[in-house]
Amino acid sequence: MKTFVKMTIAAAALTLAGAWSASAEEIKVGFSPEAYPPFYSQDASGKWGGWEVDITMAICAEAKLDCVLTPIPWDGLIPALKSKKIDAIMNSMSITAEREKEIDFSDKYYNTPTAIIGPKDQKFDATPDGVKGKILGVQVSTVHAAYAKKHFGGIAAEIKEYQTQDEANQDLVAGRIDATQADSIALDAFLKSDEGKACCDLKGYVAPDLEVLGPGVGAGVRKGDTELKDKINAAIKAVRANGKYAEITKKYFDFDIYGDDAQSN
Repeated sequence: MKTFVKMTIAAAALTLAGAWSASAEEIKVGFSPEAYPPFYSQDASGKWGGWEVDITMAICAEAKLDCVLTPIPWDGLIPALKSKKIDAIMNSMSITAEREKEIDFSDKYYNTPTAIIGPKDQKFDATPDGVKGKILGVQVSTVHAAYAKKHFGGIAAEIKEYQTQDEANQDLVAGRIDATQADSIALDAFLKSDEGKACCDLKGYVAPDLEVLGPGVGAGVRKGDTELKDKINAAIKAVRANGKYAEITKKYFDFDIYGDDAQSN
């Protein structure tokens, strides 16, 4: 009888393990370990949170994926994906034709405008004439760096690249650059900080350029990984339809960050 009970328990354990394995495939989701509120931020214990973390986990739960956040420097995310160190990227990475030469993308899961901010005591706008003769800071290997080089190169005094957006913000506060360009939501979070309130304001939104800025932010996956891409796409649609996307978004924003197809990011 004891032998039968042991065998039954063992069989049940194997069944449960098999069911978990079948229902929750583990994937490593790459992100750049830098403060990018309200999308990514780290608490005192070292735990990462924010809108994009919450949305990533909601998408993973819907897709029955056991997602493990895996820190990788921003400019190493695509190489890490291609070399199979990670399985996906969910880190405010815009879908662009240039990046699609190297990796595939899911459908977009958000899309917001691109903005320029600068010192309060300087009057200029987010146009070539506005940034003429100014030092413009951007984060390296981003669509904002590509946009600035295309539209402001040879017009701005210098396009200065930084490893993180926070470094560009700090140089703006210190007066080492005249302006910085990035996602409008991330810059809005900075402008609401004590440093941002004291120094800077919004100068405007850059003109759309779908070729450079892309149609929005998607999850990056390896070329040909259609199974994972299809799971993520289905999950994005599901969390939009079942209200989970709106529930999470309301914690951080007073508008729908999903945007429409005409917006650029």
